[in-house]
Amino acid sequence: MIRVLLAELGCHRVIIRLWFSAWLVLSAAAHAAATEARNLNWDDLVPRVQKVQNPFESLEFRQTNDLAKLYRLEASQNNTTSEFTKSQAVEIRARLKADGLDPDWLFKQRERLMQEHTRQASAPNPEVIAQIVRVPGYIIPLEMKGTLAVEFLLVPTVGACIHTPPPDANQMIHVRYPDGYQIRGLYDPVWIIGELQAEKQVELVTLSDGQLSLETTYSMKAEGIEQHR
Repeated sequence: MIRVLLAELGCHRVIIRLWFSAWLVLSAAAHAAATEARNLNWDDLVPRVQKVQNPFESLEFRQTNDLAKLYRLEASQNNTTSEFTKSQAVEIRARLKADGLDPDWLFKQRERLMQEHTRQASAPNPEVIAQIVRVPGYIIPLEMKGTLAVEFLLVPTVGACIHTPPPDANQMIHVRYPDGYQIRGLYDPVWIIGELQAEKQVELVTLSDGQLSLETTYSMKAEGIEQHR
């Protein structure tokens, strides 16, 4: 009887060990899956937005040209404005109103569209926040330790901010990498790996032709950097 009980007890121990081992394997697999880096394109960093109403889409070329000219004429008016300039503005206003258009309302819509564009250009995409990701791009150094970049901006195109206008705020990532990355040149594409966070920052970047203030939407403390092949 005692031998039978001992045998059963040994059997239970084996089952428990097998169950515990299986649990460890499944837990490790789940953890690896949860932390596996997701490849992102730069388009993934732009949030989904609803198309806003644009009253300028239905205007003729002459009408948009008249609006642009009227805006410039009236924006520059002061005490020294000539009568000819004033008469030009009056004439253009009359022509637009004859077309059934309200210039003042359209100017307000222009401001609204500009504000909406600015908001969309700096808004983060909540679907990628707090995820481990891999993002390709090019490095603009902000802080160096010797020849290693420990803080930098990741941008989507080579020469961005240097040879071309800066990208939108949500098309740049402010990266910290304490291990440091050996810069191989302006045209060296890389992958950065780490957890993406929404953190708006303004960086003063020193370039060869002066300084540039840049706003970024995203930040990351990189876990690794790989050359893009």
